Amino acid sequence: MQDHDGRSVQASPWTRLLSDDRLTWTITEAAQLLGISRATAYEAAHRGELPVRLIGRRMLVPRTALLRLLDQDNSTESGLT
Repeated sequence: MQDHDGRSVQASPWTRLLSDDRLTWTITEAAQLLGISRATAYEAAHRGELPVRLIGRRMLVPRTALLRLLDQDNSTESGLT
């Protein structure tokens, strides 16, 4: 990506993740999106607060489930429940 001066500009990790067409994110990527630590994300996954799917030994966060969870929280905060 380049800015108006022709210099190279890197997109933020958040922008890259949201524009990515993958169906799942890693716990680390989900933590970055949520603005929480990796350890907190793993704790939330173990408590069932963060939606995850186990594939072998990997914990993956389904994109649609996380976005739905965030949208649900947003609706509750704005009084649209």
